[in-house]
Amino acid sequence: MDSNSNPPLHEAYDMLLSKSRNSNEQSGFDDDEVLVVEETELPAINVSHLAESDEVRREECKSEIAKASQEWGFFQIVNHGISNDVFSVLRVEREKIFKQPFEKKSKENKLFNFSTGSYRWGAPTATCIRQLSWSEAFHIPLTDILSSTDSNTFSSTIEEFASQVSILAKTLAHILAEKMGHKCSFFEENCLPSSCYIRLNRYPPCPLASEVHGLMPHTDTAFLTILHQDQVRGLQIVKDGKWIAVKPNPDALVIIIGDLFQAWSNGVYKSLEHRVMTNPKLERFSMAYFFCPSDDTLIESCTEASKYRNFSFGEYRQEVRDDVQKLGYKIGLPKFLIRRGAT
Repeated sequence: MDSNSNPPLHEAYDMLLSKSRNSNEQSGFDDDEVLVVEETELPAINVSHLAESDEVRREECKSEIAKASQEWGFFQIVNHGISNDVFSVLRVEREKIFKQPFEKKSKENKLFNFSTGSYRWGAPTATCIRQLSWSEAFHIPLTDILSSTDSNTFSSTIEEFASQVSILAKTLAHILAEKMGHKCSFFEENCLPSSCYIRLNRYPPCPLASEVHGLMPHTDTAFLTILHQDQVRGLQIVKDGKWIAVKPNPDALVIIIGDLFQAWSNGVYKSLEHRVMTNPKLERFSMAYFFCPSDDTLIESCTEASKYRNFSFGEYRQEVRDDVQKLGYKIGLPKFLIRRGAT
């Protein structure tokens, strides 16, 4: 990719990088972080079984989804109904967008009628090298996509993707609610296009791959994230206290349980920490759909003896923003735990 299209990551991070090299902070990773076990295939679930007439097979598929959400918090789905043609077109069009000059991406913010501020890069609140992120992204509200009047290839294809992935997210959320004993309209009423969004990610080649993350360790805030990634490795998750490298599967979508589902399910479904590693030679692309409620939606446990106090999504997002601004990283759900027995 043309160098004038890359964000000035090296220049922006030069001070923190120099500071780390002149101190005891030798790299962006703790010693235990670099001990990654060999690549692992995430559980893969064939969700086409959900459309079968055989009720037993449908229920088996639903149980697989719930089990993976409990034991992993990360899983893959295949035969999800979104065609390869959609991803092929988006792959080409996405690269065109990121190839725009950095000045145009960062100042105009009107590419394809995206909302002002959609383009983001790096880690502006980083206070140390561990918090750096070697990446750029377009953070696009779903309403921007579905209300677009553009007739270009990118707009029409991403609108098709957005419509299909929204249905898929609701289907998965309903299944997870049903397996908790709740057949409610909560997600239908609260997770609307006005509160969901799509994020296009690019991780440029990084000459400091041994020092800097592509995306620093974090958990996702949404109920669900549906991720489509390319074949360049980089995604890693924490499982049983170890970092595990996720092997890309070209035919699958990765499903990530977020903080809201962990709180809503009272800890039954797991929101796992994950990160993206950089690559010294290859750029990496991904596209994520975030299934979120409106800010005034109350998040409360669907079972008794809740581990977490009730909170609105807006309150949670504000806490995350405040922590990132003050500390450089997100604390998240631990701040909302109920401390029983405290005096």
